[in-house]
Amino acid sequence: MTESTPRLIKKYPNRRLYDTQTSTYITLADVKQLVLSGEAFTVVDAKSSEDLTRSILLQIILDEESGGAPMFSAPMLSQVIRFYGNAMQGMMGDYLEKNIQAFTEIQSSLQEQSRKLADNKGAFPSADAWSQFLQGQAPMMQNLMSNYIEQSKNVFMQMQDQMQKNTQSMLQGFQFPGSGAAKKDD
Repeated sequence: MTESTPRLIKKYPNRRLYDTQTSTYITLADVKQLVLSGEAFTVVDAKSSEDLTRSILLQIILDEESGGAPMFSAPMLSQVIRFYGNAMQGMMGDYLEKNIQAFTEIQSSLQEQSRKLADNKGAFPSADAWSQFLQGQAPMMQNLMSNYIEQSKNVFMQMQDQMQKNTQSMLQGFQFPGSGAAKKDD
């Protein structure tokens, strides 16, 4: 199997997952490990070949959220649900995806910088030392994220204002029945 071809996992009617690469049945925990290791995979229904990857990933998220240290608050999940069927649904998905991607890039950059620092000092910090370092940096990171979110909000509000102005400009030439703008014929 080449790197560009995602690993194929088949889901059978008995709810079991079959990894075609290793020819073994696997669990959701095994699929989670594939995600954590960055391995590309696709989950398909064994009978219909329907792509089930998203639903399996959502199951893993549900398991993680139920496990004691949830990432998402109830109000935040409620807000996400309100976007379904809303005209902004597509934009919200893109917005969340790009923000998570930006956060991941920041995290990678921090890890790379710490690796370089460790290389200069001769040893890479232990997992405990790294965790303590990040906890010490939490207020700075929260401030950074708050500033980023505020800037993002401001850009969004400017975009919304511009869209409203463009709409008003575009509709200015139209006369709508009952608007009082139509001329009466004598």
